[in-house]
Amino acid sequence: MAAAPETDALLSPIPLWRSAVWLLLDMALVTTMQALVKAAGESYPAVQLVFLRSLVGFVAVAPLVWHHRAKLTNLSNIRGHLARVAFNSAALTFNFAAFAALPLALVTAIGFTRPLMLLVMATFMLGESVSKIRYVFTAFGFLGVILMVRPDTIPWNIGLVAAFGSVFFGSLAVVQTRRLASENTVVLMLFYTIGLTVLTSIPAVIVWVPIPWAEAPNIILIGVLAQLGQYCWLQAYQKQEARLLAPIGYLSIVFSGFAGWLYFEEVPSLSLCLGAAIVVLTTVLATPAERRLRSGRRA
Repeated sequence: MAAAPETDALLSPIPLWRSAVWLLLDMALVTTMQALVKAAGESYPAVQLVFLRSLVGFVAVAPLVWHHRAKLTNLSNIRGHLARVAFNSAALTFNFAAFAALPLALVTAIGFTRPLMLLVMATFMLGESVSKIRYVFTAFGFLGVILMVRPDTIPWNIGLVAAFGSVFFGSLAVVQTRRLASENTVVLMLFYTIGLTVLTSIPAVIVWVPIPWAEAPNIILIGVLAQLGQYCWLQAYQKQEARLLAPIGYLSIVFSGFAGWLYFEEVPSLSLCLGAAIVVLTTVLATPAERRLRSGRRA
């Protein structure tokens, strides 16, 4: 079992509410980006969209890359950074492929299984302590996800495989980010952007589909939103325990539901609304219940 790194950031984490705000900002930005990806996914390969997303982000942060060039060439844990980039590259490619093949809300709902996977990974790979009550609340949240998507009505296809693949590699990326908690947030973001651009460039060239100038603004916007979301996500996870933030990810159903209605005229069903209510309640009540249980034991 790998122990969490002993750093000032981990010994004195920022307040949970502050990390939650950063995570909610990330959800809003990324959900908008995902809607754009879904619209473009029918015309362009997933890896091409991932490459363009990272390329636009790289251009946007190029001045910062030059400013922090000394830090980028003198990293203390180059293997850790490369592993994080590789996990994120796989997660994004699978995620974009899933959006092209499945409804927006369904991909988002499948992404809700990440907290369950993160609980296990955080325990065995980071050495984080996870209480039984948090496992219980997370399990109830997952039942809410099942109610939302009604798996008995889902036809199995490659999109579902891609969606769950994105969850797996995305969870590994979160774990690796926690291991790099001592690194500067800007450096993490810059190395991620550079690495993602390099890793996806060759596959993108192989499957490249020409892009009309009329569609260029949307492609650029995908990259800009992704870059801003990445910064917010790093601020949320870098200095906060994964087990505490993971259930908050359930709240993205609010953003995806609104985006589905706004961009694709998807009207949320009754089961989706009920499931979302369960998810929100379990997310909000998990931490207070855990604290009350601990207080009762001390008394």
